[in-house]
Amino acid sequence: MKRILPLIQSFFLALLVGTALTGCAIFGAPTELDDTKGWPAERIYEAGATAMSDKDYDKALGYFKKLESRFPHGKYATQAKLEIIYANFKKDDPVSTLVAADRFIKIHPNHPNVDYAYYLKGLATFNERGIIEKITKQNINDRDPKALKLSFAAFKDLTERYPKSRYYKDATQRMVYIVNTLAQHEMHVARYYMDRKAYLAALNRAKYVLEYYPKSDAVEDALVTMVSAYDYMDLTDLKEDSIRVLKTNYPENPLINGKLVQEERIWWKFWESL
Repeated sequence: MKRILPLIQSFFLALLVGTALTGCAIFGAPTELDDTKGWPAERIYEAGATAMSDKDYDKALGYFKKLESRFPHGKYATQAKLEIIYANFKKDDPVSTLVAADRFIKIHPNHPNVDYAYYLKGLATFNERGIIEKITKQNINDRDPKALKLSFAAFKDLTERYPKSRYYKDATQRMVYIVNTLAQHEMHVARYYMDRKAYLAALNRAKYVLEYYPKSDAVEDALVTMVSAYDYMDLTDLKEDSIRVLKTNYPENPLINGKLVQEERIWWKFWESL
């Protein structure tokens, strides 16, 4: 009898645990307590703003999303949408930042601070770098330019739509930087092709820079590459035309000053001097 009693106790204990687990499955997990229940919109917004000041962006997002859901209309809900964009940006989450910015622009196209949404949209992909790039400190012009092109488009929208925006000057400066970076990216690829004797491919990259980034600081480099590619392809007339353009725009270039040892075709040395 003494041996049977513990077995019965164990059986009823297992039965109770099983019942509890079944109850959880039926009724779902316990509901998380909502500390904002009954709060007015202003108080929720202030709590979110405090979390932002504390750099607790996840907590801030929680408050602002509750505010927007519970009070979809009014100044606090509208401001919460802007705060959501910024919080996602500070979290280094470019995808969520873009989604939130596009949503705000679509819902509030005439809002007095809509230029801020465009600005954050531009910053989201301007700063985007992958984990590997951050670890290896990869040069920005060595990576996929897609993110920078998205950034440029957002800044361009901002500057064209809101020329009096407080963000206009910074956006313009970033656009110049992006253009130079994209141009350098093209030349980085052009050098890769030149090293592998794919002269036509290198030439096309150089032409692309002249056509789409004519004001970038990579134009001189592009012209030197064109001269080099034409020379290797024995296209003398086109090479001479490129040299004339180079001489007109960059008279101090080493190639123009007669420092080229043509027999050795050491064009690559001029890239190092630019």
